[in-house]
Amino acid sequence: MKSRKVKLALVEHPRTPRHISIPMVRHLFTFDLMQVALTPVVPADIKMSAEESLINRLGRLSQGERLSLARRASGRIAAALLIDSETRVIHAALENSRLTESAVIKALMRRNAPAAFVRAVCHHEKWAPRREVRIALLRNEKTPLSRALEFSRSLPRELVREILHRSHLPDATKEGLLKDVAERSGNSEESAS
Repeated sequence: MKSRKVKLALVEHPRTPRHISIPMVRHLFTFDLMQVALTPVVPADIKMSAEESLINRLGRLSQGERLSLARRASGRIAAALLIDSETRVIHAALENSRLTESAVIKALMRRNAPAAFVRAVCHHEKWAPRREVRIALLRNEKTPLSRALEFSRSLPRELVREILHRSHLPDATKEGLLKDVAERSGNSEESAS
C-alpha cells in the first residue's frame, strides 16, 4: 500500500469499495488526481472527490504545476484556475478543451474575478464572440469600455438596456453605453422613415 501505483490502481478500479477509494484519494499526488478525474471508467463520486482535492491544493501548487493543470485537467479544474493570479495560467485554462461556456460565465460573474481574466476573455477568439459570454462581460465592472461598446452593439437594444440595469459597470461607462443605444435607436428610426 506504500506504492503510489498500487494506490492509483485501487482508486481507479471500478470495483474498489467507496469506503476505501474515497479516503485514499486524498493521499494521491497532484497529477495522479488529475488522471483519476479524467479516467472514463472511474465512478463519478470518485472523480468529484479527486477534483475537489485538487481544487483544495491549487493554492499550494507551483506556477508550473498550475499551468500544466490548466492545459490538461478536467473542465472543473480549469474553471477554478480562471481566477488564478498568473496571466499565463488564465490563458492556458481558457484554451482547455474541457472548459465549458457556463464555467466561463460563472467565473465572470464573480465579484473577485481578476481584471487579467476579464481582459483575456474580452479578446479571446473562442469565448468573446459567444452571446452569453458577452452578456456576462457587460455585467462585469472590469470590462474595458471599448470592448463593452463593441459587445453592446452586437446585441439587441432592449437587451442591452436590461443588462445595463443590473450591471456592475462604472456609472460613466453605463451612461456612455446607454447614450450609444439611444443614438442607434434614433438612427434606425430615421432610416425607417
